[in-house]
Amino acid sequence: MKRLTGTVRTYSWGSYDAIPDILGKDADGQPWAEYWLGAHEASSSTLDGIPLTDYIHAHPDELGDRSRVVFGTRLPFLLKILSARHPLSLQAHPDAAMARAGFVREDQNGIDVNDPHRTFVDDWPKPEILVALSDFEGLCGFRDPHETRQLFDGLEVLTPTDPVLGSLTERSGSAALAETFLDCLAGDDMRRQIVTEVVSGAVNHVGEDTPLGEFARTAVELDEYFPGDPSILAALMLNRVHLKPGQALSVPPGIMHSYLSGTGVEIMADSNNVVRGGLTDKHIDVDSLIQIVSFQTQEPRIMAAQEVDPGVRVFPGTDDQFRLWHLDLDTTHPAMAPASGLARILLITDGYAVCSSSHGTDEIVRGQAIWVPAGEQLQVDGDCEGFIAAAGL
Repeated sequence: MKRLTGTVRTYSWGSYDAIPDILGKDADGQPWAEYWLGAHEASSSTLDGIPLTDYIHAHPDELGDRSRVVFGTRLPFLLKILSARHPLSLQAHPDAAMARAGFVREDQNGIDVNDPHRTFVDDWPKPEILVALSDFEGLCGFRDPHETRQLFDGLEVLTPTDPVLGSLTERSGSAALAETFLDCLAGDDMRRQIVTEVVSGAVNHVGEDTPLGEFARTAVELDEYFPGDPSILAALMLNRVHLKPGQALSVPPGIMHSYLSGTGVEIMADSNNVVRGGLTDKHIDVDSLIQIVSFQTQEPRIMAAQEVDPGVRVFPGTDDQFRLWHLDLDTTHPAMAPASGLARILLITDGYAVCSSSHGTDEIVRGQAIWVPAGEQLQVDGDCEGFIAAAGL
């Protein structure tokens, strides 16, 4: 086992102090949005100052035989701490086939990987799971279109909305959602007028403890950060999600979502492919949205971890690229780290852990992480909360 140091990603939506607090660092006035633990080429973690990407190429056996057969010499997962001060862009992620095709197509078209109009920055899918460390708010999956239309109507907007929202009830199934969502992305004056009146109507209902009240609060919150943006209408087509600490949200490829506020631990396939669909000044690739997004009614998949040993719980998952375990230990119950046949990353998010193996002992505290190679049996003692990530094989 070796100490692993992650990389900080500063995006405008990030919070200023939550991630520094977990890492034991001083806030520096920058929005610390994400802390990456993994070997993605865009921002690799380090072991003793050596990029984990380089270390893995020099020590591929540490990934484990099963992982190397399926994924070669690539660590298949990326573990993050994420902290949102305000809403992220509306977004979805591709599946494996779409990621490969999109990456090849943009390469052939000569679009540089750092070009802001580039959509596919790697050739991997990006399913993900987010586990809340604090109360966490988000949007995920399309609500039934008839319910959405009723909520809009409940705001009693005076400007006729049928030119934009009429398809919710005039069309059926995925056509109703796709046509309306894409129409909401047009930035003309009519749509701006509608969103202005929607927000004005919403103000009258924000105090209600009803579905309409929640809908209204979402509209007002989004307008605070994206004033007058017509894609607010698109965002309001999604289900609102509330997570308590320990609850997890599964986001498969193709599911439109946005994280609104809160701090959590996120695990995903080793990808940074993001197809944006609004609430952003970045490039919106409408053609890719049409191909990637599942325009179907979709209830958010909120999960709880299942106990496998005292103090060790696993989050259900079907993705080969990753599996995530939650540790909640006290000094009376040490635990053996799971998945000994695979490379693992252990992150401590609270307390301290004494990690012991045949290669020695190390104590890690809140915000620290270690790399555990395949074949190394690891015992974890202490009073801590943390997470262990590995491939899902």
